[in-house]
Amino acid sequence: MLSRLPGRRRRLALSAMHRLVVAAVALLFLLPLIWAVSTSLRETGVPARAIEWIPSPVAWENYPAVFALIDVRRFALNSLFVAALAVPITIFVASTAGFAIAHVSQRWRSRLIAVSILCLMVPLTAIWLPRFILFKEAGLINQRIALVVPALMGTSPLYVLLFAWAFLRVPREVFEAARLDGAGPYRVWAEIGLPLARPVTVAVAVLSFVHYWNSFVEPLLLIRTADAMTASLGLRVLYALDRTNWPLMMAGAMLLTAPVIILFLLAQRAFQQDVRGRGVLGE
Repeated sequence: MLSRLPGRRRRLALSAMHRLVVAAVALLFLLPLIWAVSTSLRETGVPARAIEWIPSPVAWENYPAVFALIDVRRFALNSLFVAALAVPITIFVASTAGFAIAHVSQRWRSRLIAVSILCLMVPLTAIWLPRFILFKEAGLINQRIALVVPALMGTSPLYVLLFAWAFLRVPREVFEAARLDGAGPYRVWAEIGLPLARPVTVAVAVLSFVHYWNSFVEPLLLIRTADAMTASLGLRVLYALDRTNWPLMMAGAMLLTAPVIILFLLAQRAFQQDVRGRGVLGE
């Protein structure tokens, strides 16, 4: 049917369909967040008979109640401490590893990519126990720094592969020209590679921040005292205080989710500006 339309109208129709599909998918992902906000504003102690998108009356007092019951500031600062250390380390390790993969011979590159994919297939549940034993022997149990240690390995092989893909898309002549000017490998990586891989750097920064901010099982295994608990464990404490008070739980969840939402919006804006200004990596 669309093929019968003139070229301009067909492009407009396809663009409209594309926008509708994107809007529908976005709404699908936003519905749980909207429901959480709505539930956080519902009165406590009154079970809802159905989903209330706009609760009546609106109970703003749920948010101050969260601050009264748990130390939101301390939990958030602990998570921020972990993320503030882990994200830069992750970017450094993953980008240097990806840069190395992109500049070795084709034979070794294929092997390193295969090893990275194999490591990516290992479930996290398989390494929790060995990691716990290792950290216990190293005296890192109940230390916030233990939550940062995975960043020393780039956090995830996925991030290494993303950087390798980004550097491979940059024409080799660009790097060769820098080497002819006397730049060493580190300078080429820092002054040429990273600026051209900015979209991937932003994506890895956001993904790793979300990973460390939302991490639950590792803090649960490694952290024992309230002073070192992260935001996710703070929600567990709130849940233990009243397991049936869902409006209060959702209020706490929204408070501790807000930094992630703000970071995502800022990163999305920076990413779009970079892509519009320079196009796809290396182009």
